[in-house]
Amino acid sequence: MRLFACQNCGNLLHFENTVCEKCGLSLGFLPEAGRLSAFDADGLAMLDGKPRKPCANVAHDACNWFLPDDDAEDYCPACRLNAMVPDLSMPENLPLWRRMEMAKRRLIYTLDRLGLPHEGPELRFSFLADLDGQPPTMTGHEDGHITIALAEADDAEREARRTRLNEPFRTLLGHMRHEVGHWYFLVLVERAGRTEDFRALFGDESTDYAAALQAHYVRPPNNDWRGDFISAYAAAHPHEDWAECFAHYLHMVDSLEMATSFGMKISPVLDREGVLETELDFSPYRAGMEEILNAWTPLTIAMNAMNRCMGTPDLYPFVLSAPVARKLGFIHEVVHHRPRSGT
Repeated sequence: MRLFACQNCGNLLHFENTVCEKCGLSLGFLPEAGRLSAFDADGLAMLDGKPRKPCANVAHDACNWFLPDDDAEDYCPACRLNAMVPDLSMPENLPLWRRMEMAKRRLIYTLDRLGLPHEGPELRFSFLADLDGQPPTMTGHEDGHITIALAEADDAEREARRTRLNEPFRTLLGHMRHEVGHWYFLVLVERAGRTEDFRALFGDESTDYAAALQAHYVRPPNNDWRGDFISAYAAAHPHEDWAECFAHYLHMVDSLEMATSFGMKISPVLDREGVLETELDFSPYRAGMEEILNAWTPLTIAMNAMNRCMGTPDLYPFVLSAPVARKLGFIHEVVHHRPRSGT
């Protein structure tokens, strides 16, 4: 993610902004340009002077993306991926659904920056509320259909689940990046003929998935996974190892782009040998994996130290071991060197 500027007054803008706080002009994100644009008094996008129409979900305050005025679609590229949304006649669902859509738009922004395909109808999302008398909605993926429990958008409920499952990190955006990773296994590995390369790093994904997850959830918490995996859940099965690493790769490139947008430089005064020095002045979407890793470690150490000063948990409670770095390097390779047809 990066910062934007108002074309009218130059004010600093953020991805979710809908109004410029300085000049008062309306704002909208133009997905085909990857930019936030102000709109003039005639309703023209000041980015390029062309007319635009709002995504249909702008009316619900659940989107800030705009389409070309002559587009046959009513929904933006992010919202048109929805297979099902919660019942919006129930007032408690609306604010939670808005959070879902905000996270999904950030996901789609990063996928676009990476040039990864995400068109439907194969890839689709369902955001489901729990219903009285029915089993709780399970978050998961099946053949491109990603289901996210609406309860995950409730901060208190999500934190309770994180604690119950002994997880160090659990966010809506993290869920989406993880679950979409399962679909990109099909796109970037299986259909691209990279399965043997995958198995050399992640293991045999054909082993019984359900049995592996059942064993994972009954196993008492332990540290056996540390070193070879990014998280305890990654150790459950090669598919989960890939999805966890894929999510982390998206965390990295998105966060590094924002750090670069802020012009961040890390140079601890007590670091005499410069081990933690980095100057974030590059695009992670064009960089090699080594450059990404070299910048990521100092950045996360600094972020975690700042969080501790505020009395909050580490922002990034993970360690990138050498085996994990090799897995991330494989993801970087298949993302940037994938076949451009038949996906």
